[in-house]
Amino acid sequence: MSDSLDRPVLEKSSPKIEDIQSDPSDRLKRAQDAMMRGAPEEALAIARPTPDGTPEIPALHYVRARAYFHLRRYQDCAVELERASTNAGPHAISLLLDEAVSIRRRDDLLPLLKICRKRKPDDFRLMNAGAAALIQLARFDEAELLLRLSLQRCPEEPNTLNLLALLLTETGRFEGALSVMAGLRDADPQDWEPLCNMACILSSMGRMEEAANLYRQAVPMAPQNARLRLNHSITMLKSGRMAQGWVEHEWRFGLPGHTSMPLDRLLPNISPSLDLRGKRVLITQEEGLGDTLMYLRYIPPLARTGAIIHIWGTETLAAICERVAGVSEVQFGGETPDYDYHCPFISLPRAFSGTPDAMGAPVPYLSADRRKAEAWRQRFQDDHKLRVGLVWAGAARPEDTAALMVDRQRSMPLSELAPLAGIEGASFYSLQKDTPAEQIPDFPAPLVNVMPDCHTMDDTAALMVNLDIIVSVDTSAVHLAGGLGKPVIMMDRINNCWRWLHGRDDTPWYPQMRIVRQTRFQDWSDVVERVKRLLEDAVAARRPGPQ
Repeated sequence: MSDSLDRPVLEKSSPKIEDIQSDPSDRLKRAQDAMMRGAPEEALAIARPTPDGTPEIPALHYVRARAYFHLRRYQDCAVELERASTNAGPHAISLLLDEAVSIRRRDDLLPLLKICRKRKPDDFRLMNAGAAALIQLARFDEAELLLRLSLQRCPEEPNTLNLLALLLTETGRFEGALSVMAGLRDADPQDWEPLCNMACILSSMGRMEEAANLYRQAVPMAPQNARLRLNHSITMLKSGRMAQGWVEHEWRFGLPGHTSMPLDRLLPNISPSLDLRGKRVLITQEEGLGDTLMYLRYIPPLARTGAIIHIWGTETLAAICERVAGVSEVQFGGETPDYDYHCPFISLPRAFSGTPDAMGAPVPYLSADRRKAEAWRQRFQDDHKLRVGLVWAGAARPEDTAALMVDRQRSMPLSELAPLAGIEGASFYSLQKDTPAEQIPDFPAPLVNVMPDCHTMDDTAALMVNLDIIVSVDTSAVHLAGGLGKPVIMMDRINNCWRWLHGRDDTPWYPQMRIVRQTRFQDWSDVVERVKRLLEDAVAARRPGPQ
């Protein structure tokens, strides 16, 4: 993008007298409402400066900056952001980052930042904002240059140091990130955030007891902070302290993006004193498809309590959910149905943690549509080799920064799997959806792609049951295959997700799964070599032995 994206000012009628002379707070509210309706030009008319040049509240400058950004008028946007940033604290452009992400225009911040920095070249806050955007775009070298320059201006600035620690973590320099956070901890021993961040880094490194010790210090400092408590839960779960971890994980309800249902009707822990016979329990979708597939295992034991189970989820999983034992009704979209209790899928392990069903129903608890599976069986009946399904990337979800940053560590280019192409006696089937499927020509052997015929997870499940083994990165495919009882080889990043525990190549969730984890940050080469040997062993096991 370049500065030339600035658009000419559109001719407008004169603003109404009442818009100019009304109370600033009222103008601000009406301008914000206009932005919510997707009417930036109307917002500009409402928030226009008063004719007498009366000083304005910073929020009015910011709402004008938002409108100019939506209209791609970056020069005007830069002026308003500057006026909105006269007070101490982060530059107003930092607030614009989340908005740019939500409308999928993260890249468009770069020309705006260039203009802003040209106007104020020594403002370290602009350097930090630029670095934050560049980190999200995985342009780490440029981001680090900006952060080092910012630290020359303000060597002890906490926001800059936090961004530097994030960059070092994202590039696998964990010890360096720990050192930065230790400096912040020493500068303010009463601040819980450096302790929490250090614990997160240590957990990523697999130093679980050290992480737990830091949380023991941090939690008493801010016992009601939901983000701290949720991070604590993740370390406990990764350490295998499941019962405590699930209880602590309920702190996520204090953060945006989780259930909006009333917590006083949340399903209690299952116990002999809880009578669910005839009670309607509404099970709700909360996060990704993988979580739903993983926790559907708790539906059969919940049904055994006598509860009437109504699942309110996504269309792509509806048919799979309908076949899970004990489900009474499946809904996607629509209005909230009647219920006695509700429970997000991710809270089901907490509800069952003190019961013999703490791990849910045994595998397989998912099943494929028999008619669809038979159609795939007939289609593949002439392939007598070891049928291997491949998934090399997850969903990038650019509108979700946290998911985007995780995905670029868990995913790989298909070209990394090229060594598998030389395995004799194996045939390969793509299970990859979305943009990464465009890489199929990069595989140096035939890679059958029937995914255009798979419109829902139900179609994919029917395909999977006709394959012999699934090789996948950590995405929803491993949960679907694992829940179906299929053998799975999961290729995992070095700083793995909590659900796969620490230091294990197996998992209690899916007995047929083998985990092959990186030994070097973002280096998949040894992972692929080990996967190749496992597949060669599987081919050899199919050959008849000597008579």
